[in-house]
Amino acid sequence: MVQSPTEKPAILAEAARLRALFEAAGAQPVEAPILQPADLLLDLYGEDIRARAFTTSDPLHGEQMLRPDFTVPVVQMHMAGGADPARYTYSGEVFRRQEDDPERAREYIQVGFEVFDGANPARADAEVFAVIARALADVPLRAAVGDIGILIAAINALSTSARRKAALLRHLWRPNRFRALLDRFGAAEPTARRAKLLALDDPFEGAGPEIGLRSRAEVEARLAILRDDANAPPIPAVQVELLDDLMALRAPAPAALSRLQDVAVDMPAIVPAVDLFEARLAALSDQGVDLRSLEFEGSYGRTTMEYYDGFVFGFYAEGRHDLPPVASGGRYDALTRVLGQGRAIPAVGGVIRPDLVLMLGAGT
Repeated sequence: MVQSPTEKPAILAEAARLRALFEAAGAQPVEAPILQPADLLLDLYGEDIRARAFTTSDPLHGEQMLRPDFTVPVVQMHMAGGADPARYTYSGEVFRRQEDDPERAREYIQVGFEVFDGANPARADAEVFAVIARALADVPLRAAVGDIGILIAAINALSTSARRKAALLRHLWRPNRFRALLDRFGAAEPTARRAKLLALDDPFEGAGPEIGLRSRAEVEARLAILRDDANAPPIPAVQVELLDDLMALRAPAPAALSRLQDVAVDMPAIVPAVDLFEARLAALSDQGVDLRSLEFEGSYGRTTMEYYDGFVFGFYAEGRHDLPPVASGGRYDALTRVLGQGRAIPAVGGVIRPDLVLMLGAGT
């Protein structure tokens, strides 16, 4: 998907059109530096982000990353100036490594719309979705929504240790690793490795000299953690099944709400998140969104940026599995708390790729 020089002016013109629509919705235009401090992104996402971003380094500024998106710098800018309600729009290049799919563009333009407002989160979610949907009205796309907040509430409701819950939450955005952990934590019988660990009275008995960077105290502390985990009872099978049902749920939004309400009977901890989902659907309907054609996917958003913690959405070209989402976004309240150093404000936003809008609008 390499752009020719003649395509760039058309993409920039489409970006300007989209940005003007967001400005008409009350957004203030902002900019963000192309180079972002790598330490901030690594603190947020761990080393995984390094595989998805381009990095550079110099003695004066240390390690830097070409911005993988705009949300983090925009949130950082907003929280540095206070946590008052605000709306922003932006456009510019973002940079992503595409080792798994080299045909995808490594540099492309995003146009975004971000809303910081805690007065009515369900209404703000619906507005961001509807504004982006209207901007894409002339392009044949399928919309999908999800809710990371429901999954987070379900994980926090599991009958297991805080350490195991933290591990599941940390790997929620890595489906394969999450599955392996859930299977292990739900296993009724310990693995051979866990059984051997439990049987050790003194793991250092008969060991050779102490070598390596870790001290004996550090090794003992780590072994204590492993023993505690090995001694933890398995997550009840019925809870694992309910969580699996939530992640596998895929249905039109009204039917999905009915199913979520059924699950909430057996898992009351998700009731507030399900109530918020119901309020969001009502707000979407008020915005003119046809709920019957809106697909809910229980696992939607689990392979995107890890700052989403509530409503998530995407717009896709039917039958074009070779293309990424034309638009995507969601709620990221926790990110404002992290970057606001304790101060927080509910926030939701989304981005559109103008190059894909032009491609699909032209029927190519």
